[in-house]
Amino acid sequence: MEHQLWKVIVALLEAMDKSHARREGDYTDRRIVAVYYWSVLCDRPISWALERANWPIALRRHPLPSNSTMSRRLRSKGVRQLLRELEDRVLRKLERGTLVWLIDGKPLPIGGASKDRQAGYGRAASCKAKGYKLHAMVGADKSLPEWRLAPMNTDERKMAKRMLQQATIAGYVVADANYDSNKLHATCDERGNLQLVAPRRYGPGRGHGHRKQTPGRLRSKEILENPNPQFGMALLTQRDDIERYFGNLTNWGGGLSPLPPWARGYRRVHRWVQAKLIINTIKRAPCSTTYVG
Repeated sequence: MEHQLWKVIVALLEAMDKSHARREGDYTDRRIVAVYYWSVLCDRPISWALERANWPIALRRHPLPSNSTMSRRLRSKGVRQLLRELEDRVLRKLERGTLVWLIDGKPLPIGGASKDRQAGYGRAASCKAKGYKLHAMVGADKSLPEWRLAPMNTDERKMAKRMLQQATIAGYVVADANYDSNKLHATCDERGNLQLVAPRRYGPGRGHGHRKQTPGRLRSKEILENPNPQFGMALLTQRDDIERYFGNLTNWGGGLSPLPPWARGYRRVHRWVQAKLIINTIKRAPCSTTYVG
């Protein structure tokens, strides 16, 4: 499976902007990205992918860069741009026409003894942990218009606000009670084409206190707490889809398993998670070749 997915990624890279075919030294930007994705697909460090014995026999004739070259080139402007273009092509290909969007966070813990200074210590799944958190907005069509990576202790509502401001979407944004915030509702109101639907943090049947409530928050309450809340309940039922998305993201060999020891520091973790999201989307596609062309 790894070889098949890798061939799809290589075809995607070849079909993209030819400007990335330029050489810096002996290797093109596309070649650097292709080597990196082979290591990610096999859940191995980059140094492992730089040994010919770890490639399929038919691919061992291709030259491989050195470890220092990979490290330097992965930080270069051209490679970073190519990685962003690949993300846009795969993750956001299906987002048009969807009216229901789901938003949530997935903890990515690391060992408590890790010296990673950019990781944070915060709330994970029913516990406290050190690491990072993937914040994602997922469509009913499994597209991923926006995602963010942040230290574990970063407020989910803060990252949600950034995603809502940047995402080119319209419709209903469904979230759990943790996202019931006047600031988030105000962000959706400013957009004019988004309605956040989230249960109230302290449950129905309670007052709002003395603070002024945004129109969006009052509308969310009306959707969920009216005498006939079938529509609102149906929206909340769909929220489970993002949990299934996170489950499918992690429940296979090349998926987003716990962060490996070589993925430390925000830059490396972001690049690793980005690659796993792209690989998982390609794997789930009915026909992977639809991404090429």
